[in-house]
Amino acid sequence: MNAAIAVIAAVAACDSGGTDLPEDPFPPGIDHRKDAVDGVEVGQRLMAAGEYELALDSFTRAALDQGMTTEILTGLGTANLELGRLGQAEGMLRRAVEEAPDWPEAWNNLGVLLMEKGEIPEATQVFRKAYALDNGESDAIRENLRLSLANLENPVNTEPTEKDYKVVQRSPGEFVIRKTP
Repeated sequence: MNAAIAVIAAVAACDSGGTDLPEDPFPPGIDHRKDAVDGVEVGQRLMAAGEYELALDSFTRAALDQGMTTEILTGLGTANLELGRLGQAEGMLRRAVEEAPDWPEAWNNLGVLLMEKGEIPEATQVFRKAYALDNGESDAIRENLRLSLANLENPVNTEPTEKDYKVVQRSPGEFVIRKTP
């Protein structure tokens, strides 16, 4: 009996007498006074999460605000590559390297596309360019160059197959090819 009284007393001591629930049961609305998150950053996060259609939408919205920057072109091209839209991806990635010929990430992503298309000799040249622009500092670009050189030396593997490779984002604007299991 004493234990039951102790439990009831403890529960009663915890009760503040009222509820802490807000008067309005609906979630808070959007605060329009704050700046929106950058569409490019959102697109890159969506790419990392594997949400390529949503990333396309985000990069497109970012293009409306910022114009078709090299980073947006690269993002759109990479998202299209992941969705298997190689023709659309190639146009955007080639335009990106045209507009920013000193940006190694854009060259790297074009090389990934060319590997996907089975155009190994051109992909190797593109990866060499990316590697030179990067001064060999990026492990992702170095690995992509190594893969393309291995495929160039072994022409048996140059036939297009069902998506043997997957583009993996390591950091904003940096992608690497990985073999699918």
